[in-house]
Amino acid sequence: MKKIAISQSNYIPWKGYFDLIAAVDEFVLYDDMQFTKNDWRNRNKIKAPDGLKWLTVPVGQDINRRIRDVTIADPRWQNKHWKALTANYGNARYFNIISPRLSRLYLEYNHINLSDANRLFIEEICEYLSIGTIISSSWDYQLPIGKTERLVSICQQAGAAEYISGPAARSYLDEDLFARNGIKVTWFDYSGYIEYPQLWGAFEHGVSILDLLFNCGQDSRKFMKG
Repeated sequence: MKKIAISQSNYIPWKGYFDLIAAVDEFVLYDDMQFTKNDWRNRNKIKAPDGLKWLTVPVGQDINRRIRDVTIADPRWQNKHWKALTANYGNARYFNIISPRLSRLYLEYNHINLSDANRLFIEEICEYLSIGTIISSSWDYQLPIGKTERLVSICQQAGAAEYISGPAARSYLDEDLFARNGIKVTWFDYSGYIEYPQLWGAFEHGVSILDLLFNCGQDSRKFMKG
């Protein structure tokens, strides 16, 4: 029974995002959605000696565009973000092992489109974590009108019998529409994560997965769902 999840792309997402990817056979990056300002699409948090620090990809002020159409406003962010990661995680146990993979993405690419950049980072991290899920894009599918109708249609076109969703979608998802089309809805549970060795003060779960990778390397999956 094929399982599918559908979600907007995020910039260097937290570990739960990758657990959702690992839980399905196909993960669809749903970047035909409206871009939202001050959201996870173009920013995420890391730990620093003085507390949590935002790393934000500059994309300008226009929010009247789809995520897939968002262009990056200033290329200097790549070097800036890599310097921030080096400064705050340079002494982490596995930094020198992980850094060649990531430094290449930050320093050797000229990222122009936000969706493309997010996907590149997501795929690189999945490869390191040995997550073999197929990653596709929403524009690979025909998209009808209607929020839930679109999700159901993607599942049908992908041949999926089960749709796994993050719990935030409970407020708008029409589960009956899925049921009428023979698709099971499962709500993903983000609770119960155990702590891992982490730098800089009190433990924080809600940071970029890069924090976990730098601190735990190939043991990172031990602190994830599966």
